[in-house]
Amino acid sequence: MKKILVLVCLVFAAQIDAIAQQVQNKQLAAKILNDKRLDTIQQRALNLLNGFSAGTSYNEVWIRDLNTFIKGSLKVHPPETVKNMLLMFFKIQGDDGNIVDGLVDTAKAHVGYNYRYSKLLPAWAAHKNTVETDQESSLIQAVRKYIEVTGDRSILDKVIDGKSVMRRMEDAMMYVLNERWSAKYGLVKGATTIDWGDVQPESGWGVAINNKTKWAVDIYDNAMFAIALHDLIAVKPQHYKTMRNWNAIATALKTQVRKHLWLASKGKYKPHIYLNGSPFKPGFNEDAILYTGGSVCAIIAGFNTSAEVRTILKQMQAAAKKEKFATIGITVYPPYPATEFPNMHPYNYQNGGDWTWFGGRIVEALLPYNMSMEAYSMLEPMLNRTLKFKGFYEWYNVQTGEPKGSGDFRGEAGVLFEAISLLKSWAVQTK
Repeated sequence: MKKILVLVCLVFAAQIDAIAQQVQNKQLAAKILNDKRLDTIQQRALNLLNGFSAGTSYNEVWIRDLNTFIKGSLKVHPPETVKNMLLMFFKIQGDDGNIVDGLVDTAKAHVGYNYRYSKLLPAWAAHKNTVETDQESSLIQAVRKYIEVTGDRSILDKVIDGKSVMRRMEDAMMYVLNERWSAKYGLVKGATTIDWGDVQPESGWGVAINNKTKWAVDIYDNAMFAIALHDLIAVKPQHYKTMRNWNAIATALKTQVRKHLWLASKGKYKPHIYLNGSPFKPGFNEDAILYTGGSVCAIIAGFNTSAEVRTILKQMQAAAKKEKFATIGITVYPPYPATEFPNMHPYNYQNGGDWTWFGGRIVEALLPYNMSMEAYSMLEPMLNRTLKFKGFYEWYNVQTGEPKGSGDFRGEAGVLFEAISLLKSWAVQTK
């Protein structure tokens, strides 16, 4: 009898909790739909998304940036214009399948990159930051977003120099498997950088592989690859026969991430697994550093359980509280000491700078886990500083609150536009 009473009480308590959650969600939905800040920022974002370069102070169109503002761009530009921009990256794809970082008008190709040219893309130059392993993943993600928004699947059948875009997308994934793969760990590799960053520790031209490069496995590259695999699978035409069993590769990737990169006892991801030695001194405890951007991408990739997501979020919130002007967009915490990372000093740029470009993705990460309240509250300080400084800045100094870099950074505008769109969509469905 007692067991029956306990069971009845538990069921009743669960029903009460469910009702309370529904009420709370409806209240939050109403708050979101009446939040005028969201409308203002979205409109300002669309005003900025009239171009494709990373920002008005940049000449280059980077695929990692375009991937994060393509949905906003499709609100401003005709679909054909956006499609042609994506196709440009395929027109200058390497013979081994690799995808470049950025494209620029040949007349403006005067930065210290090793430029690439193609007869298929006259008047344009391209460059690849070889320390990264996210260009291929970014382009495939962008293609899926284009298809989702427009419904135009014809892009997949477009033939470029004898190969369809669908085949070229597979070639890009094969490049990662052939050239950026650790057979030992069954994971994607890249040069040592800070989280999602593109600069090596040692002083000098830090965006290119050199004789100082220390190869490593990290969570960001693998999360981006996993998302791209899922996107490739999602857009694949039914009649198309793939080069590889991408489902099996995606499944194995998650298993290996869980085995080698997820530190279960600490509820966080290991910054790096080194393949040819560490660039840091033997006594430096890199595992104490929290990688926020890579962790958010890992959640989006589906690597974590609901309980683990909450643990990751708590750590990100705790890190943000340690600096006066920080949000969960702070790149890493604590930052690397200058003695370990001379190419980028603490609290500068990717070494402890605060980036809405990644922090704003928390909305996409949390909504599938019924964490709408947390998603909205984590986004709020990013919204407020965007309005305060009347611009979409690249990053912010967490010690002074000062905005840094381009004041017209399209990556931030795109991420905020999409985060707000997701919140509004959730609110409309919930109200």
